[in-house]
Amino acid sequence: MKTTLDLPASQPGLRASPLALSSIHTHTLFCDGRDNIEEMCRAAFEKGLCAVGFSAHAPVEKAGLKTDWHLKEERLSEYAEEVGRAKARWQGRLSVFLGLELDYIRGLRCARDADIQAFAPDYIISSVHYLIPPKGEPFTIDGPAWELEKGLTQGFGGDSEALAGAYWDAVIEMAGLGGFDIVGHLDLIKKHSGFMPGKAAVLKIDREGAFYTGRAQEAARAIAAAGLIVEVNTGGMNRGHFNEPCPSPAILRLLREHGAKVLLSADAHKAGDIDGHYEQGLSAIADAGFAGHILPGEADGKLLWREQFF
Repeated sequence: MKTTLDLPASQPGLRASPLALSSIHTHTLFCDGRDNIEEMCRAAFEKGLCAVGFSAHAPVEKAGLKTDWHLKEERLSEYAEEVGRAKARWQGRLSVFLGLELDYIRGLRCARDADIQAFAPDYIISSVHYLIPPKGEPFTIDGPAWELEKGLTQGFGGDSEALAGAYWDAVIEMAGLGGFDIVGHLDLIKKHSGFMPGKAAVLKIDREGAFYTGRAQEAARAIAAAGLIVEVNTGGMNRGHFNEPCPSPAILRLLREHGAKVLLSADAHKAGDIDGHYEQGLSAIADAGFAGHILPGEADGKLLWREQFF
């Protein structure tokens, strides 16, 4: 696993043809996905992707949480072995990588935890799904609207700005602690903010206002300073939650201004979504002013990040 981004100097005018694409934020039957590892590999190959990576939701038992959507601790070895077998089967046709999606939960779970570092996957995506409020229990921000509403009311006294601030605090802390490679679905807090027609508006926040954009600016600065990659995640579009990737176009521009690098991902929970809404994701990257995006490659059997220019 690389915890900082080490890329060769950009070469203006360099253009790869055809454009290579990968899908390294995926979930299978080992956690909350619908298809198995082989089915995901076959879909990636048939779509012409250069690489697929598996990022099961890392176990959270050590954080005292019980869920039905995380990989179970006792299945970690089985998961790694199955990905290893897929890597051998697809050698020469498709690059296959072993990853984890790790929940950053303040004081309870981070990528620096000994069990995660000992597992030593090829890469780690670190995401903020959970918030720990001043009062009450940890809750997820991307679950059903009622759960967020309960967390907002009981944990933050109904203060949407305080909850949004806690989200950005967690992202900034996560970036500072490091130990991972990719920031997962930045701006996920927007899910229940009412920007999608017909969706619940639990959070009353102005995503274009000074508070929200100011906190996003702080996060972009921290992420870039830590040398982390930010995924442009089309998973919410695949599942009908969003009409834009995570992060939003405005936050993508902030990331580009601070010199961060981005990677296109589908957050695929089934084989049919392995490259879902990639055209829109690529357009968002280009429209934000990025010259290209990051791809996983291999050198001496190890993962090496490289930049693909448009």
